Amino acid sequence: MATSLHVPGFAHGQNGSAAETDPATLSLMQGAPVPADKQVRWTDGSMWRFPQQRWAFSHMRELVPTVNIGREGAVSVLPVALRDDLDDVRLTTLDGQAMTWRDSLAATYTDAILVMKNGVVVYERHFGATTPSTQHILFSVTKSFVGTIAEMLIEEGRIKPDAKAAEYVAELAGSGLGDATIREILDMRTGLAFSEDYVPGQTGLTDVQRMSISTGWVPRLADYAGPDGNFVFSASLGKNAPHGGDFVYRTPNTTALQWIIERIEGQSLAAQIEARFWARMGMDHDAALGVDRVGTGFGGGGLMASLRDIARIGEMMRLGGRYNDQQIVPAAVVERIFAGGDPAAFVACQYTGNLDGNYRSQWWHRAGGQLMAMGVHGQGIYVDRGAGVVIARLGSHPVASNRGNAAVTTPAYDAIVAALQ
Repeated sequence: MATSLHVPGFAHGQNGSAAETDPATLSLMQGAPVPADKQVRWTDGSMWRFPQQRWAFSHMRELVPTVNIGREGAVSVLPVALRDDLDDVRLTTLDGQAMTWRDSLAATYTDAILVMKNGVVVYERHFGATTPSTQHILFSVTKSFVGTIAEMLIEEGRIKPDAKAAEYVAELAGSGLGDATIREILDMRTGLAFSEDYVPGQTGLTDVQRMSISTGWVPRLADYAGPDGNFVFSASLGKNAPHGGDFVYRTPNTTALQWIIERIEGQSLAAQIEARFWARMGMDHDAALGVDRVGTGFGGGGLMASLRDIARIGEMMRLGGRYNDQQIVPAAVVERIFAGGDPAAFVACQYTGNLDGNYRSQWWHRAGGQLMAMGVHGQGIYVDRGAGVVIARLGSHPVASNRGNAAVTTPAYDAIVAALQ
C-alpha cells in the first residue's frame, strides 16, 4: 500500500519564510492555463504540501466537496477604529526571541488577523491569497461549533450529559465510544483507540491518514479497504483505556458528537450552524462545510468562513451569547463553557504555551480565563472577557499542531492585550 500519501497536517520540503512562500510571490494557480509546476490539486495531494497549502487553505471550496451555510438579513456592522501603533508592540517568545507584533504574524504564517477591543475593530490585516471575503478553512475551530450546539441541546433538555453515546446513536454500540458519556466525549476524556499524530509513520497508514481518506480530504487508495465516511470511521474504532481519564485530543470524539446532535435534531451539522448562527448574526458572507463521499459534513475540521464572521462568533461569546440584538447562545451555556474543564486532566498533555490550561465542551481554556477555539496550522478565535478583547486568526503554518506556533502566539496575544489596556 502506498504510504507517502499527502494528508492534512503533513508539511513536506523546506519551509521558507512567510514572504518567500506567499502564494502571489510563487504565482500559485496563476496563468491560463496554469503551468503544471504552479498547480494546487486534490488529486495529487499537492493541496496538503507546503507551500502549496498556503493557497489551498484560502480556496478549499475549489478543491473539495462542500455544502453551503447561508447568511441572512442585514449585515451587523463592526465599528472600526484602527490603531497604527500595534504593529510595533514588543514581545518575547517562549524560546527567548524578541520581536514585534508585526514580526509575530510573519513568524506564524498568518493569512489574516483581526483584533477587537470592546466590540471595536482596532487591527485587521489580510495576507497572501486571503481576502476579506475568503472562506478560509478553519480546521478544528469547527469542533467548538459542534461542542456549543451540543451544550445548547443539553440546556434544552434534549441531551443528558451523563447518558452514553449509544443511547442516542445505536450504531456506536460496541465501538470505542458507545459506552462513553456525552460529557466524556465533549471534554475529550475518552479511552478511544486513536492517535492524533500528524507525522507520517515509516510503515502503514497512520490513524490520521486513515481518517483523512474516510473524510474525503484525500483520494481513496486503490488497495485500501478501510471505512469510507466520517461516521463509519468513528464507529470502526475501539478503545484502549477506560473513559473518564486524562484529556487526550482525538478528532473522532467530535465526529461521534456530531452524529449525536444530527440524530437528535434531524438536521445536518451545516443546517444547524446556519440556523443557529449564520442566519441570525448578520454575517458578512456565507460559510461552507466540507463533506465526505456520502455527503456527511466533517464536524472535526471542515468549516470554512471569513475572518470577520469568526470574529463575530468570538464577540458573541464575549457578550454572554448575545449578538445582533438576539440571544444566540443561552447565557447559561456560555458560562458553562467559560467555566472550563478539570485542570488536573489536562496536565499530562503538556501543551506548549498553555501548561496550566484545560479543555471543556470542545473549547480550549487558559488559566487566566481566556477561551480559545483552535485549528491546525494556525486557525483560531481568542476571547479574553476580562480585557474585552477578541482575536480572530487564519493561518497556513507549515507545522500542523498549534504547538508549532504557540511559542510565538501565546506571548504575542498577551502583549497585544496588554497594549490595549
